[in-house]
Amino acid sequence: MDLKEQMREAGVDFSACYQCGKCTASCPVAFAMDYGPRHIVRFLQLGWWDEALKSRSIWLCAACDTCSTRCPRSVNPAKMMDCLRVQAGNRRIVAEPKVKVFNDTFLHIIRRYGRIHEGELAIRFNLITGQLFKDARLGVAMLRRGKIHGMPRRIRGIGTLRRIFAQTDGRKE
Repeated sequence: MDLKEQMREAGVDFSACYQCGKCTASCPVAFAMDYGPRHIVRFLQLGWWDEALKSRSIWLCAACDTCSTRCPRSVNPAKMMDCLRVQAGNRRIVAEPKVKVFNDTFLHIIRRYGRIHEGELAIRFNLITGQLFKDARLGVAMLRRGKIHGMPRRIRGIGTLRRIFAQTDGRKE
């Protein structure tokens, strides 16, 4: 499925945007982005797909939906950013590699247990990104105080969750 079709299916209508700027003005992470949400929408309107996909902004989006809530034209910039992230990941265009690693690791753990296990998330993320001992001291202290569990717990009905994942990403579990 191409990007334009994926966005249409997700309910994103970037052609409806008249560039009011409310999305960028309300974005809590716009200060860290190379282009605000309004600019990303404009890239898409102009057919500059590669510029949008190569942007750091799509990886920094917090998916808080503030932009989508404030949009007077119901463009849904938050969903747009999500679609762009998926497409960029599929094409191996990753402007913020650590964010991609975190997202992939997070989803892997959710798929496996049905819930997040913070200890495993930190360990996997740090191993993959080469920061072996980054949170070691903090992790031990949190484990000792009972703030994180040593062993992950799987939810009941994990099969249902795995079928949902299989439907959304085309993988067979």
